[in-house]
Amino acid sequence: MPCFLVDHGEQPVSKRRKLSAPQEPKKLQAPRIFAPYRTLGLVSSTDVPFTSVPLGKTTFQITTSVGTCLHTYDLRKGLNLTFITRPQTPADITATFAWKDRVFAGWGGRETDGEKGVWVFKGGKRIAELELPSGKTEPVRQIIIFGSWIVGCCSNRLEVWKSATYEHYTTLTSSGSRISRGADALSGVICNMPTMLNKVLAGKQDGSVELWNPSTGKLVYTIAPPKLHTGPVTAMQPSPALSLAAIARADGSIMIHDIRLDEAIISLNQNSAATSGITSISFRTDGMGAGNDGQKAGVMATSASNDGDVTLWDLNEGGRIMGVLRNAHNPPSADRGEVSGGVSRVEFLPGQPVLVTSGRDNSLKSWIFDEAPFSPIPRILHSRCGHAAPVTRLDFLPAEADGADAVGKWLLSAGKDQSLWGWSLRRDGQSTELSQGSLRKQARKLGLLGRALDLDARASLEDLKAPEITCMACSLNHDGGMGASTGGGPVWANFSNKKGKANTANDPVTGWESIVTGHKGDKFARTWFWGRKKAGRWAFETGDGNEVKSVAITPCGTFALIGSAGGCIDMFNLQSGIHRQRFPSPLTPAQAKKLKIMQVNAANGNEITTNGSREFSPGEGKHTRDVTGIMVDSLNQTVISCGLDGKIKFWDFQTGLLRHQIDWNPMTAITGSRYHRPSDLVALSCDDLSIRVIDIETLKLVREFWGCIGQISDFCFSNDGRWIIAASMDSVIRVWDLPTGHLINAMRIEGACTALAFSSTGEFLATAHADSVGINIWTNRTLFTHVPTRHISETESIPSHAPTASGEGGEGLLEAAFEDDSQEDLVLPETIGPSIDQLSSDMQTLSLVPRSRWQTLLHLETIRARNKPIEPPKPPEKAPFFLPSLEGPKPTPATNPTSSAIDQAPNSESRIVALQRAPTATSTLLLSSHQSQDYTPFLTHLSSLPPSAADIEIRSLSPLSNTSDPSESPELVLFVNALTARLKEKRDYELVQAWMAVFLRVHGGSVTEGGGERLKRALEEWREVQGRERDRLGRLVGFCGGVVAWVRSGR
Repeated sequence: MPCFLVDHGEQPVSKRRKLSAPQEPKKLQAPRIFAPYRTLGLVSSTDVPFTSVPLGKTTFQITTSVGTCLHTYDLRKGLNLTFITRPQTPADITATFAWKDRVFAGWGGRETDGEKGVWVFKGGKRIAELELPSGKTEPVRQIIIFGSWIVGCCSNRLEVWKSATYEHYTTLTSSGSRISRGADALSGVICNMPTMLNKVLAGKQDGSVELWNPSTGKLVYTIAPPKLHTGPVTAMQPSPALSLAAIARADGSIMIHDIRLDEAIISLNQNSAATSGITSISFRTDGMGAGNDGQKAGVMATSASNDGDVTLWDLNEGGRIMGVLRNAHNPPSADRGEVSGGVSRVEFLPGQPVLVTSGRDNSLKSWIFDEAPFSPIPRILHSRCGHAAPVTRLDFLPAEADGADAVGKWLLSAGKDQSLWGWSLRRDGQSTELSQGSLRKQARKLGLLGRALDLDARASLEDLKAPEITCMACSLNHDGGMGASTGGGPVWANFSNKKGKANTANDPVTGWESIVTGHKGDKFARTWFWGRKKAGRWAFETGDGNEVKSVAITPCGTFALIGSAGGCIDMFNLQSGIHRQRFPSPLTPAQAKKLKIMQVNAANGNEITTNGSREFSPGEGKHTRDVTGIMVDSLNQTVISCGLDGKIKFWDFQTGLLRHQIDWNPMTAITGSRYHRPSDLVALSCDDLSIRVIDIETLKLVREFWGCIGQISDFCFSNDGRWIIAASMDSVIRVWDLPTGHLINAMRIEGACTALAFSSTGEFLATAHADSVGINIWTNRTLFTHVPTRHISETESIPSHAPTASGEGGEGLLEAAFEDDSQEDLVLPETIGPSIDQLSSDMQTLSLVPRSRWQTLLHLETIRARNKPIEPPKPPEKAPFFLPSLEGPKPTPATNPTSSAIDQAPNSESRIVALQRAPTATSTLLLSSHQSQDYTPFLTHLSSLPPSAADIEIRSLSPLSNTSDPSESPELVLFVNALTARLKEKRDYELVQAWMAVFLRVHGGSVTEGGGERLKRALEEWREVQGRERDRLGRLVGFCGGVVAWVRSGR
């Protein structure tokens, strides 16, 4: 049977296979606000083993499966990501094999129903597809290629293709597999013997091994198991020695078998009590590593899926365990719930002292053996990892005080695997896990990584990590970067929360910790260095010894606030680690004296009130239940806290006294809070499935949002404070518009969203889901297109497909700018807001035009250049000379009497001049506005045009007058006068600047080449008005900035 080729230049084209009529996929509506972009954090997230191939003589390429696509890494470049395959397979990938410059991937999932297939990729692109016989519904579980054959192992048969043409050759089925699918079925493990021509070994469920000849399609021999009830064959690997192969079975036994003589050479047993046997075997081929000095050959590595260890064997003198690489990958543990673990494959690179392992903990690692001094245990060489469990917390890294760090570039994530990661949205290789210290060094001191062979009694490296992160806060205003001093001591070494003199001997001078995290079931909040990507010095204990429930960092980055499950709030100095304040503050002798004075004033009727409420006494106002949120205002004057007791409290930052309180008890309890500092708005999620917004200036409730059906898992503000994005357990992400209070978008996704974050640049929305270890990135389409704020109902929620690891089907930031202008400007009548008049003649106001329009107008040429075709369209191939032409005589164009009259008139002017003088609707409106000295109709019309139409109108301005009156000004002069008049009115400031920038870019040549005195005078007037307004705004902004800097400097 032939193969189905995609690229006609790779293989000869054969006839297409007959396919059944596919079901029409359900078309998803176009997203309104957020479009899928890509998925981060996937390295080896499935149990499909990796595959490797030498690339020349200098490096190796390693390919892993992440579900429906493949990732290829270059070992020489430190496991740098090289290729991501496209298109994605219709179902999950089940088997991979790298051969020469190609990668074969079998897909179809583990279920028996549904479509199956085998695709061939080259350079990340699909080039061919291997055909499976009709009526066969079993997925391919393993693929090997040797000689001229491609062999795929299914549950009950072997499929054979020709490697030269990808043509299906035959199907191999044993007699037992035809009748029964029990003990006689295949175990899914196959291998070939390099010294045997046309021979393949296939393991079975009863422990036997069959030797097949794919060329003749006959069963040559069957190797019986050494004893009954050994279990199925779990792994097979040919050894460097001739005719020898290692065979592992489910009972934990490993046998070095002579295939030619059917004789067992060495019999080993790693662990008879193991729940599953060895799943991967590899032999070292550089002739080193064995013996006491490591100068002998005969090293074998084995691994199992039920632990994270790699066992190294010396096969000389009967075989022995020479060492165990403890915790090479996370072991699976029922205690950590959804945390995956175990080693999926171990492989020695050919001719190299390098061992490569992949695990189900979403990691790929390479290890190297040292020759001097000799060590039987390798050390880590390269590592590429991700979260091993679903992500629970997300937060985009804020900008530094001086704006040095690229805003929106980094994303922090915490998962159930007890790790904290920093992800780069620009370069994947920069992503890293924040170190928690030398865990292997600590484990070695505790005896966890010793050479003891008792495999039943041991702990995991994960037990030495900090507990799962439940809350975190970050501020880079005092982050020292790589130059920050860590003090030289162990991480999280200070467990004292008592006041006292700080030990400043090792205090950093360039910065200190910038991240604070709270952990599940732990009373300590821990600090982290972002610049050094490692754990910090301090572990802050809650004042009442209860679990940490919320954390916060002040805007200046100096203080950390910790909220406990008992209602206690404590503040610590991040530089010195000293406890500074408690909310409410405990009574001191001075405060007790002040309290007596207040009591005397209250007795005399001079009680001071705030907003009609009484003054709170020192030590009063503590939360009675969990503190679920802590926030600090921009000037470090007020601390806002909320809790499950339904109260929102406003504390004095300096004294710790309670100033004001909002009580929603027993109406609702507050489960979370988010603070938008530029607008001084606080959003609070409640247990009645609502989100309430309060203004901290007026201390009033300004908005209530309802609609979430399930529990609110996470929510956040948009970067400009206009939206609130919330995720709930009903698998819907909702977007509310704060000014109108409307629900403007609802995305229905497949898995429940557990965490989300919005970038400070407004470009991306990051989401984490309960069924994935990856992080989905969505683009914000409103940066380049207008989205109406029309209220939608819950029935209008749009089903959305999640982003993919390959980015296939995703939408970039600029793609929304190329949409049809008619679609962009479609605004329903009820969404049109009322016109807003100028509040004051001294106030400079902006326009109501969406930012996406005038920004697109400024960069329209760049957008068009990026959208320009890479190569010109190819002409159609000419038909052979013996075929008649399908093109008939070209029709004669109809004669236009008007054009004929223009062509035949002897004294008529050129048609170009006639077209230039033909007035358009815009030019007519510009002329009428000039005559009435009211340019508002013209500018309103110009602002209503889409970016492309506005650009055409500006380019179409004529340097000549549209009238015969020589005293009439040209259109260029009238346009400049219109912009000058609008600038004098102090309206539409940013829109006027964008129009003038486009005008000077297009018509700059007319000005420099002598465009006339009137145009020069108009531009000089514009420059004068523009400079005067610029200086006025500069003075105002400088004054405000100076006041804010002065206020903040005193803190």
